[in-house]
Amino acid sequence: MRMTATNRDRTIAVLGAGGTMGFAMAQALLRSGFRVRTWNRSFEKMEPLAAAGAELIGTPAGAADGADTILTMVDDADAVVDVMDGTDGALSTAAGDALWLQTSTIGEDGTARCEAIAEEHGLGFVDAPVLGTKQPAEEGALVVLASGADELRERAQPVFDAIGARTLWVGEAGAGTRLKLVANTWIVSVVESVAETVALAQGLGLDPELLFEAVADGPLDMGYLRAKGRAMVDRNFEPSFSLRLAAKDARLVEESAGRRGMELPLLTAVRRQLDAGVEEHGDADMSAAFLGVAPRQPA
Repeated sequence: MRMTATNRDRTIAVLGAGGTMGFAMAQALLRSGFRVRTWNRSFEKMEPLAAAGAELIGTPAGAADGADTILTMVDDADAVVDVMDGTDGALSTAAGDALWLQTSTIGEDGTARCEAIAEEHGLGFVDAPVLGTKQPAEEGALVVLASGADELRERAQPVFDAIGARTLWVGEAGAGTRLKLVANTWIVSVVESVAETVALAQGLGLDPELLFEAVADGPLDMGYLRAKGRAMVDRNFEPSFSLRLAAKDARLVEESAGRRGMELPLLTAVRRQLDAGVEEHGDADMSAAFLGVAPRQPA
């Protein structure tokens, strides 16, 4: 636990504190001694945070009032802009020297919109999407892909130390988002590959456990194969990171690649497969992509 006297002097507004990631990040900040004010569109989802010491607020403006740092963790760029600059948005009450840590995955266009809004209102802006899902968020063990002006690092780092095990500072604002898009290309491709591999094993009458044993402790073994593969075998799709958000992230990758005239045929195929499952399984874990390829009568 990284609790310091300095942390106790700071107030963080967490916007999106009822989501899987935002809730866990708020918990990590509280454990590290920060004063935390939270807002979420569905108020009841953040109510358990009150017992840990969070102040629950009914509007983004109310949460930001008196906070020296605003952290956004919501679904997409439109949602981020709305909670910051919409009706009762945080910018209506934010102090002129407040720091805005934007941790949602919102793509290049969304990040540019946020940076422009921050500049217009005089806020320090750090583009800081995170790597990790529910469990590392709960453990304060995310990887923060931070980018922004050098002079903001000292203020931002204690917050990142609370929510993450590592922080990579990768350049000017926007670089963190670009790195997150690269990482997400790998993540969604792995999940779909695991889904098809497990499905094929079952379709061929094999126990997928044999695959896990075959690659165990070798260069082909990996944590994601086991975590997501186990969820698929057990058909346990409790959300750690939703299929809907995974499909959104894949679309953001496609947009950035297309802007540069690049074709990513594997990513495009994966995105289509993820999209196909969203209507029925969008709120399930992204491992539910398996249901789109699973044999009808698994062995």
